[in-house]
Amino acid sequence: MPTNELILKAQQYVSGLLIEAFHHSDKENAIVVYDTRCLIATILMEGYKRALPHAQMIDFDAHEPQEVRSLLEALNPSDLVVLIQSTNFRLDAFRLRVELFKLKLKVIEHPHLSRMSDDEASYFIDSLEYDKEYYRPLGRALQAKIGTAPMGILDSGGELLIYGSPFEPAKVNIGDYTGLANWGGQFPLGEVFTEAQNLRAVHGRVKIYCFGDVTYKINTPEIPITLIVEEGQVVACENSTPAFDLILSNIRRDEGTVWIRELGFGLNRAFSKTRTVADTGTYERMCGVHFSLGAKHGTYGKPGFKRRDGLYHVDVFADTHTFSLGDEVIYRDGALVI
Repeated sequence: MPTNELILKAQQYVSGLLIEAFHHSDKENAIVVYDTRCLIATILMEGYKRALPHAQMIDFDAHEPQEVRSLLEALNPSDLVVLIQSTNFRLDAFRLRVELFKLKLKVIEHPHLSRMSDDEASYFIDSLEYDKEYYRPLGRALQAKIGTAPMGILDSGGELLIYGSPFEPAKVNIGDYTGLANWGGQFPLGEVFTEAQNLRAVHGRVKIYCFGDVTYKINTPEIPITLIVEEGQVVACENSTPAFDLILSNIRRDEGTVWIRELGFGLNRAFSKTRTVADTGTYERMCGVHFSLGAKHGTYGKPGFKRRDGLYHVDVFADTHTFSLGDEVIYRDGALVI
């Protein structure tokens, strides 16, 4: 798709996002901090520039970090900050999104855009479309079902991974910030996540068709890799690759064992097994099931897991045919069926 058409589509989608999810108007201030080091960043910059004609546009590469920080700190609560980052902006020890939330600012963050190729730009822009009538009812319904499910089963084509435990209270990323401490986060939207209350109750076998490698990009082997899981830990695998072996060896070297923790359900219909983008943090919103390898998970505390000791949170994507919560199939053939 020509760049001009992608800019127009970006303008349309972020305009909807600003109205429906952020309730933003020209009565509030807005600052867009951007760079133009990659095509997707440039398209987003132009889209936001058109959608926010009153915003102050700041080229990060043309300003000193302290100058950018001062401008952001001068904003009022409920003002809007958009961060368009080919990598990840650094402002000394200023942890950007965390500090902006402390100032009660609304934040839209688009990080690590340069991990994606120019050919993936159209998929990424599509992922910014915000359908409130799709995300909110579906996300809340899935959250509720997770909250009452006694267990779950992930079927990846005859291989069954059993979650033999109730789940932790699910968190939603659906563009509804009502009652939350912070307004905004990392985009695109579209995920509900949890994990087993009893990690050791997870067992069985599961095929994964891709995983986040050491460069934080998705890696898709020719043949799906099968993980063998006992008491919540990956103990062996079949059809592995050198890149996946490196992930496992790194985790075992630094953490001793490979735990399965987060269980994520992506809702974003712009991504699928065939419509992919390279950045793992973006692709995890894809309409499917993923889970994490490694002890790191800041949301859910567990006995025996010290937050600072967890070093790895590696997303892997299950070749999911169905996922059941209790006796109810809630995912089938590439879509949630709640």
